[in-house]
Amino acid sequence: MSQPDVTAQPRLRRLGVLSLGALGVVYGDIGTSPIYALRESLAHGVAATPDNVLGVLSLIFWTLTVLISIEYQMVVLRADNRGEGGILALLALLRPQRHRGSSWLGPLLQKMAILGAALVLCDGVLTPAMSVLSAVEGLEVAAPALEPLVLPITVGILLALFRIQRGGTARIGVWFGPITALWFLAMVVLGAMAIFRYPGVLAAINPAYGASFLYHEGWTAVRILGSVFLVVTGAEALYADLGHFGRKPIQYAWFGLVFPALLLCYFGQGALILSSPEPVRQPFFELAPDWALYPLIALATLATVIASQAVISGAFSLTRQAIQMGVIPRVQVVQTSAVAGGQIYVPALNTLLMLITLVVVLAAGSSAALANAYGVAISTTMIITTGMLFLAMRWRWRLPLPVAAVSSGLFLMVDVSFFSANMLRVPAGGWMVLAAAAVLYGMMSTWNWGRSNLIGMLRTETVPLSTLFSRLARERVARVPGTAVFMTAPKLGAPPALQHHLRHAHALHERVILLTVENRDTPRVAPDERLVVEPLEQGFYRLFVRYGFAESPDLPRAMEAATAHGLPMDPTEVTYFIGRETLIVPPDMPWFDRVRERLYVFMFRNALRATDFYRIPPRQAVEIGLWVEAVPMRRRNAAADKD
Repeated sequence: MSQPDVTAQPRLRRLGVLSLGALGVVYGDIGTSPIYALRESLAHGVAATPDNVLGVLSLIFWTLTVLISIEYQMVVLRADNRGEGGILALLALLRPQRHRGSSWLGPLLQKMAILGAALVLCDGVLTPAMSVLSAVEGLEVAAPALEPLVLPITVGILLALFRIQRGGTARIGVWFGPITALWFLAMVVLGAMAIFRYPGVLAAINPAYGASFLYHEGWTAVRILGSVFLVVTGAEALYADLGHFGRKPIQYAWFGLVFPALLLCYFGQGALILSSPEPVRQPFFELAPDWALYPLIALATLATVIASQAVISGAFSLTRQAIQMGVIPRVQVVQTSAVAGGQIYVPALNTLLMLITLVVVLAAGSSAALANAYGVAISTTMIITTGMLFLAMRWRWRLPLPVAAVSSGLFLMVDVSFFSANMLRVPAGGWMVLAAAAVLYGMMSTWNWGRSNLIGMLRTETVPLSTLFSRLARERVARVPGTAVFMTAPKLGAPPALQHHLRHAHALHERVILLTVENRDTPRVAPDERLVVEPLEQGFYRLFVRYGFAESPDLPRAMEAATAHGLPMDPTEVTYFIGRETLIVPPDMPWFDRVRERLYVFMFRNALRATDFYRIPPRQAVEIGLWVEAVPMRRRNAAADKD
């Protein structure tokens, strides 16, 4: 007789807790789409006839099925980077394999991922604006006289939402899952009641209705596709939040509650439209009986706040990944929870998101005006994700070329269809998203370019360690008690800061550590792989400290751990010498390089100081000023080739 598995019940309990948490974080955005998606899909001058309503519902059903249930749930979630997801995590997953492609493929992947990250950050503005505003607009149904208060109430809620970020969401986060679960259950009840009164709406499951609608409506149907896409605007959250919950809890929450609730709600709204003798302006809120309208508005507002919180938290996580991968300048990242590593707060980004969100809400005035811009960012990101997914199929999963091409090609056809439909909305407001994404992309790509350029310039000013050691032995440089740490880029010799210090002080500490921080293409680094110590000669050591893109550096803690690896020192007595470069842009530089270099210099000067970013105690830090003249990378490469 087999013994019962005593660990099965705790595993199931943990899976249930994670699935409940996924409701509030992963599905907040896509779960609030029923408030406005069907309303906007039928707001293009198309009569609410049975054929049209069933056609739009059929498109909604198959969009959710193909894009979310099949592509993202079954395929994209499997492209994880040691449990982490998101477009930058996918880039990190592919970077070690890019040698398999052509020489141009690696830089292209980098550009695609940076563009996708910029678009996801834009979504961090649109989701709070669109979601909260659409929920508060329910007051227009309950009491039309309250319409002038919609914008002030929305602004107040958004201000409070961004205000609470600085304290973290660890305390209130435990309520996100239950509240969102109640939200989905309310959609189940409201939708089922309407379908019970008009069951003929279920015929929309037949894809023939959607195909017929597209065929007969022509260009109007293409424009409507842009509104239908609103039902999947939270798709990227499924992937980005993979590391928070894991694949199974996300899938169980989707198929167990979210997917059925969304379908019942959309079909219930369609049933209401087809059975109502009067025009329906707000089909979601009009599903509720009069006595339940105000409670539904309150619940919808809570759900949209939770959805916005999830997107903002995702933007914070994406920012930390981008910093670690060298895509954006260093900014302050505050850990708001001692237990949950993903609970972080980025003050600069929070302020920027708040200001832009408020401007967008006040400028648009209504969720209908915002709808024109909402799908542009995510539809573009989906195409990028699908393209990178093809490479993951080939390089990581080693699928045959025909299998990878056909499967990703089918997804790409759907993505391109929605992308084309959303491009038609660019003149009506989508241009704002593209303009903002272009600015972010320009800044991120410039930082990545300038950082590589600066490291290249510093390499030209370094000397081999063998040359340095020969000089120390020849000149008999004085050595003073203590330990000095000089930060240096990977594979550099004696860093310029060390040479500068030696030139002016004519002395060195008895122990000198050349410290290199390596950012790995993995979310986290195992403790036994964190440090590598290489003893050199004449009291020199080379120390490598490795961090993943989901981790925040802490050099004092790393120095404490290094003592167990053979470094004879007292971490509290270490002196950190930090190079503080001042970049000079020469006047003879080509105008385009000069503009990029000046932008990089501006960001460089305003980036977080290395002492703050690496948590180095100020009393143990000494900054050494270095003047570095900017040289275009192509000119430097040409000089190297000539030599």
